[in-house]
Amino acid sequence: MKLPVIRELAEKYTLDQVIAAEEALMDEKELPFPVPGEDEGEKLTHLLGARWILEEIQRSGCSLAEALRAYGKRVRESIS
Repeated sequence: MKLPVIRELAEKYTLDQVIAAEEALMDEKELPFPVPGEDEGEKLTHLLGARWILEEIQRSGCSLAEALRAYGKRVRESIS
């Protein structure tokens, strides 16, 4: 997982676009846009992170930076 990649996806694409890419990846179809990652698992991780961030922005009205920090905190807590 690379936070800069997740940030880039959240900045560049809408929630609907990210969800569409996630669904395409799960259905083993061609992605609608390039998603960096060494394999499908890492690409999915990046898409899920971007989705979480975009949903958090929509839900709470926070900024991208705040949502990214909250996501990073959530990940750190899950592995501690």
